[in-house]
Amino acid sequence: MPVIGVLTAGGDCPGLNAVIRGVTVRTLLDDDAEVVGIKNGWEGLMEGDTIPLDRDTVRGILFRGGTILGTSRMDPYVHGDGYESCARTIKRNGLECLIVIGGDGTLRSALRLSNEGLPVIGVPKTIDNDIAGTDVTFGFHTAVQVATNAIDRLASTAESHNRVIVVEVMGRSKGWIATYAGIAGGADSILIPEVPYDLDAVADVIKRRHRRGRRYSIVVVAEGVELPAGFERPAARKDAFGFDRLGGVSYQIAEILEDMTGFETRVSVLGHIQRGGTPSAFDRVLATRLGVAAAGFAIDGQQGVMTAVRGPDIVAVPMEEACADIRGVPPKLYDTAAAFFG
Repeated sequence: MPVIGVLTAGGDCPGLNAVIRGVTVRTLLDDDAEVVGIKNGWEGLMEGDTIPLDRDTVRGILFRGGTILGTSRMDPYVHGDGYESCARTIKRNGLECLIVIGGDGTLRSALRLSNEGLPVIGVPKTIDNDIAGTDVTFGFHTAVQVATNAIDRLASTAESHNRVIVVEVMGRSKGWIATYAGIAGGADSILIPEVPYDLDAVADVIKRRHRRGRRYSIVVVAEGVELPAGFERPAARKDAFGFDRLGGVSYQIAEILEDMTGFETRVSVLGHIQRGGTPSAFDRVLATRLGVAAAGFAIDGQQGVMTAVRGPDIVAVPMEEACADIRGVPPKLYDTAAAFFG
């Protein structure tokens, strides 16, 4: 009887429950198959915290944010002894394949487990949309829509008060959310980690707008951007598992811009609101397709692969491809955004 495990690890993301539902329903189409849910990510695999999943377990979760299995930042190669940390749970549950839903760090650990002999299927998950090997990741669409809605609202209050508002969005090392939400929200400047920027040039855009009678501006900043030369980012705080916590760089950028322009500048950090809540229709469909495909790959005996979007299709790509690099915003896309600055 094939037994497939499924876990969600790393940061939460709209659409996780849709993937879990897709994996479960597709697996149980085979009468002799079972699905085991691993609670709280790698932590549950290391500590043996599991639950059986069936059709009743996953009813009504398609539209729910978060993950019914829970997640954590624990990693078997950072906080344990790799495969040995998970072996007891794998053996006790008779797991023949593990479907791992996570971002680049999670998928790298999954690849290492695969290389140690555990059959693994990866499902790319991140609102940052920066995983290589796939055209898009579920959760990104929802995060962009949340950020765009916020920019729309902030633009109206900025215009009312003749203010500059710096909007900080998520994007640890790549600026996909900032670029897409900035384009959709009509931002006057977008700062992302991939593209060097000059705050003098940003200040000039703001002053030029004011001279033309547009006495407000919106600057969108990805949380992972570096500060200009001569300014230092505050020391990164650590989370409970020892990983850096980003966020807040926009306060320093706003202070510099206010000094340069003389215009009142406020900050809005969207933070975790981008991760939570109901997934968009697009992400529900995409996550469902990815979950169904992952279960199909597992039942067919594939391992060491990741589900990936390639055009209209969901295909299996080697997990090494997903872990080889972090996918950044294409220069042509950023150029499109920059054409509207000011």
